Amino acid sequence: MHAFIFFILFFTSIFLETEASGEICKTKKCAVGAPKIRFPFQLKSQQPQHCGLPGFDLDCSNNRTTIHIPSYGDLVVKSISYDIKKLELLDPKNCVHGVFLNLNLSLTPFQYYYVMKEYSYLNCSVRLSKCFTEVPCLSGSVYHVYTVKPTFAVPNSCRVVKTVPIPFEYSPYLGDNSFGLGLTWNLLGHEDSHEAKVGSLQTQTEQETDCFTIAHVKVCIAILIFVAAAVIIRVNMNQSRKLHYQKQGENQIQVEKLLGEYGANMTGRYHEADLKQSNSQCETVMDIKIMKNQKVQV
Repeated sequence: MHAFIFFILFFTSIFLETEASGEICKTKKCAVGAPKIRFPFQLKSQQPQHCGLPGFDLDCSNNRTTIHIPSYGDLVVKSISYDIKKLELLDPKNCVHGVFLNLNLSLTPFQYYYVMKEYSYLNCSVRLSKCFTEVPCLSGSVYHVYTVKPTFAVPNSCRVVKTVPIPFEYSPYLGDNSFGLGLTWNLLGHEDSHEAKVGSLQTQTEQETDCFTIAHVKVCIAILIFVAAAVIIRVNMNQSRKLHYQKQGENQIQVEKLLGEYGANMTGRYHEADLKQSNSQCETVMDIKIMKNQKVQV
């Protein structure tokens, strides 16, 4: 019986581990229509670290998928193209050039997807000619920011803030705050090949075991736990009943033994009393005979 209980509990634990291993690394989404999250990315709030690679942590915020860039902050993930390894981002502040100016991809596993060219950011105290277009999201009422080529002759009213490689200089015709915010990644060859094999195997396994869903696993686990609990309760009840009957039997034996001893004692006492009475009667008869003999002699 104990072996049976161990068998049930053992396979219950196996089912639990199987469910966990199959559940936690499946493709995730932050919302309907949101990008699919799978290796090398991982959903930080719902998946353990082994489901992805370091630096590929994503999060869900207000039904949006976000990624944290150490040098800038959180950016919204617009789409992930796993086949061409392209990560399209949106700036929640609607200032793409602010991202370009502060983004340091050397702290991440990503690079720009597009061809990069170096541009200088100028901070000018006065507006430049109409040939130059200032970046409105970086400019203020008393200063004006422009993107120019590094060979540009900087006027006295301006200073170079930073020269960085970016996909394009600012243009008012590029209003989409995702334009240019395309990143890519490059895994080591064997890791990439391994992931492709694992992904293919996982897809095939999911198709082959489509009828055996997680819901079925949970039902099986619930049944096994219920059966194990019922068996344990039944065993305990049988043992308690057996001990109860055994104790009753021992008490009965003790009672019968006491009664036997008591009966034997009483029988002995009655026998001794009878002997005494018989002896007394014999003595009385003999006394009478002696008295008769004495009378005859007289």
